[in-house]
Amino acid sequence: MLRRDFLLSAGAAAVSAQPPSSRKPNFVVFYTDDQGYGDAGCYGAADMKTPHIDRLAAGGARFTDWHANSPVCSPSRASLMTGKYPHNAHIPQILFSRPDFNVSGLRPGERTLPGELKKLGYKTAAFGKWHLGSAAGSRPMDQGFDEWMGFYSGWTDYYSHRYYTLGGVPVFHDLWRNGKEEFRDAEYQTEMLAREAAGFIHRQKKSEPFFLYVAFGAPHYPMMAPAKYVERFPASMDRDRRMHCAMMAAVDDAVGVIRSALEKAGFSDTVIFFQSDNGATREERSDHAGRPYRGGSNAPWKGYKGSLWEGGHRVPGILHWPGRIRAGQTLSGIGLTMDIMPTFLRWAGASAPSGLDGRDISNWVLQGGPSPHETVFWEYEGLGAVRRGPWKLLENWREGLGTPTENGLWLSNLDQDPGETTNLAQANPQMAAELKSALDAWKASLPPETLQSAARPGK
Repeated sequence: MLRRDFLLSAGAAAVSAQPPSSRKPNFVVFYTDDQGYGDAGCYGAADMKTPHIDRLAAGGARFTDWHANSPVCSPSRASLMTGKYPHNAHIPQILFSRPDFNVSGLRPGERTLPGELKKLGYKTAAFGKWHLGSAAGSRPMDQGFDEWMGFYSGWTDYYSHRYYTLGGVPVFHDLWRNGKEEFRDAEYQTEMLAREAAGFIHRQKKSEPFFLYVAFGAPHYPMMAPAKYVERFPASMDRDRRMHCAMMAAVDDAVGVIRSALEKAGFSDTVIFFQSDNGATREERSDHAGRPYRGGSNAPWKGYKGSLWEGGHRVPGILHWPGRIRAGQTLSGIGLTMDIMPTFLRWAGASAPSGLDGRDISNWVLQGGPSPHETVFWEYEGLGAVRRGPWKLLENWREGLGTPTENGLWLSNLDQDPGETTNLAQANPQMAAELKSALDAWKASLPPETLQSAARPGK
């Protein structure tokens, strides 16, 4: 063994062998919206400046094979909150946004991550995008949060905090604090969320652990950023990429503000998780000229938000826990959003509820063991995918939201062909048949009413 490898191995053992703090750790989750795999410096974006996110990754574990449980937002967030596949959380598709705020989402009585942590004595707060139901029973404070400030819809204008879209939905204001409408016109959303989250941190007691969920609206459309962020990038850049970088720079600064608040308040024993809800989009309404949007990057993966190619669901994923998760790790095994709930509950000293689909990744992250996943699945609007090791089978495919669907089976070996360029289904019929059988069995196990083929408008 090389001396360098020996020292790394010894360091990992020392970190994992440290006894846990007598105090339960705090948890902070950063969730971005439509940030592609290639939209951070630590994930290879040479044109993007994300020093705070990069430092977060350098100080912990950066996943290269981390996946959202869905290629769109509501189902992805449902998996984070429940530790389940989206269908088992009964949110397999994008939820409507409506001005009557009566959209059913998470079911009353659902066992959620904030709800379970609250039972353990945690103070729980959410700031930002919810998009998991606006009807009574589905709202953040019905699902385990002590306090919430944010918006129910899939997105809002970054300054007026109003929702507007095609399809005849009236324009409506959507900014709330603990169920009461709040007006903060002309405050840039990303900066406002950072201030709110930092304020929550400074109000906490050392004797009580907390769970903080910060769900940024960025870099989802409408594409808006103050000039101070845009000016960090050269005017010669592609216009849409420059704005996308500016919006991510605002997110990065917000991460820095919140981490600074943790340090100043003395909350060193804090687990931080960072993830995007799905891959970067190609939707025309993101583009300044109404063309297919290319401002976000899913490089080096194929496809966009709304597809089950890797670009639709392989996303940045970072876990940081000083003194417990060894710094500088790059983990290449498969991980999914639904793994966060059982893992965090274990770290808080509790067992996960029965019926979860996610796996505890403690051994993998803390002790250098393997990923706990052998076979994982996705389904969205009639598209299906199954992954086993390097092998991935698609049942029907499309490039992204709003693009035509092609039917059939597509088999890839991601080790040999990470760009999913060559269909190996005919050359490897046995593997294709095995994965198709596994996918069919998984779909048969899902609640039948959750398998839908029609899109739900209103994001």
